[in-house]
Amino acid sequence: MDFETNSENENGSAQTFYWYQKTAECENKFAQYNLALLYQKGEGTEKNLEKAFYWYQKAAESGYARAQNNLGCLYEKGEGTEKNLEKSIYWYQQAAENGHIRAQNNLGCLYYKIKGIENSLEKAFYWYQQAAENGYNAAQYNLGRLYENGEGIEKNLKRAFYWYQQAAENGYNRAQNNLGYLYEKGQVTEKDLEKAFYWYQKASESGHIRAQNNLGYLYEKGKGTEKDLEKAFYWFQKAAENGAFEYNKKILIYTKF
Repeated sequence: MDFETNSENENGSAQTFYWYQKTAECENKFAQYNLALLYQKGEGTEKNLEKAFYWYQKAAESGYARAQNNLGCLYEKGEGTEKNLEKSIYWYQQAAENGHIRAQNNLGCLYYKIKGIENSLEKAFYWYQQAAENGYNAAQYNLGRLYENGEGIEKNLKRAFYWYQQAAENGYNRAQNNLGYLYEKGQVTEKDLEKAFYWYQKASESGHIRAQNNLGYLYEKGKGTEKDLEKAFYWFQKAAENGAFEYNKKILIYTKF
């Protein structure tokens, strides 16, 4: 799940807290949201998730989509209140229907995780698609996964490739790794090891462990780039240090995440 963390005013001082509190008590939904955010972060005041929940709820009930999303997150995580997935879905949906892109993705994720709900995968697909079409890179990746696995929609590797590419170009490292894998294996598109190398490298540089392992493999074998065992060792070691596998001074077998 993703919280909305943007404030109407990024100043987290005690004075800012004071004026948000005064304005929030006058039923101003924007101030209520910002006050909740300060309580959640512990900025300008002591961190208090129960009070964050209270003020998010006030703003959410007044129709403020950012607060509705964050209230859904608190219900999902059980922070500041008891965990309640039904209420989490309710508030994500309120925000999603108000056009909040992060909430659309959050709602898709929750439907994907809760398998007991009727047509949950179809609902996950719907909300991922809404957020993906609005440019949200995590949703673009999630939508690509559903197309690749045939979950909630008929399997379609071309559509999976398309959405991975959209997310990858928007900087989402999981999609960059998966796109590299599709290029490496020649699935959906013509096999292109140079492009596989490019996307593994992009994902590796932003810390994706499997991509670091995959990039090491390409350097080891000289695929898509010149063979370079020093660089292969470097990327295998980076993957190992980041917890991919126990590193025992031997080459790790590359895997797709």
